[in-house]
Amino acid sequence: MQQNIYDNPEFFQMYKNLRESRITYNDFIEQPAIRGLLPDLQDLNVLDLGCGFGEQANYMIDNHASQVTGVDISEKMLVMARKRPEIRYIQGSMEEIEFNSNEFDLLVSSLAFHYVEDYKTLISRISKWIKPNGYLVFSTEHPVVLSNKIQSGWVKDSDQNILHWPIDNYSEEGLRNQFWGIDGVIKYHRKLSTLLNTLIQNGLAIEEIVEPESNLEGLEKMPKLLNERRRPSFLLIKARKSLIHGQ
Repeated sequence: MQQNIYDNPEFFQMYKNLRESRITYNDFIEQPAIRGLLPDLQDLNVLDLGCGFGEQANYMIDNHASQVTGVDISEKMLVMARKRPEIRYIQGSMEEIEFNSNEFDLLVSSLAFHYVEDYKTLISRISKWIKPNGYLVFSTEHPVVLSNKIQSGWVKDSDQNILHWPIDNYSEEGLRNQFWGIDGVIKYHRKLSTLLNTLIQNGLAIEEIVEPESNLEGLEKMPKLLNERRRPSFLLIKARKSLIHGQ
């Protein structure tokens, strides 16, 4: 099932306001971490899957990537992104879009893979698009966040103090239904072993895994980010396509 929640007017406005505030988990945790995993971007041909407003694409062009292609299913997001002619934007789903084999030096995706139902097919397709010795760098919601079938958040006492984060149904992979701004936001839980083994099976050698915490600015502006030490929100993976697999 392909979900285009970002073209829902109510959700889109909520998300736009949130990102424009610059006081988010993205700003203080996920984006600093994913940029720390990127290889030297000089002269690279890059694909950004789930590019959103294009902020990551802009960063990569600013850091001397030779070409950046951004893909997103949301036309509303791409309207915001299309501000620089040197970046090619394509509206489409990552489940259906097609590219040439061995086309990209680097494929980046920020918090998008957990919206895709068929992760194994997605990674199989992605691996074909990456050049031998090229990179995949992506972030996803952490399995401990999505495992519980009842997506109810932290368990709190009667005074609303956090007691713990509930982990349940971990081995039962599949659909999770969340309230995030609106009801009915669909994400997909996968075990850590599924996330990693699927990469390995498709010729992508894992080079680094990160479970990031907030930077210091985030702790000052969003004190609740201290809870990332109790339960990580995100998992980031850097993998490299083997030369043998690309032959």
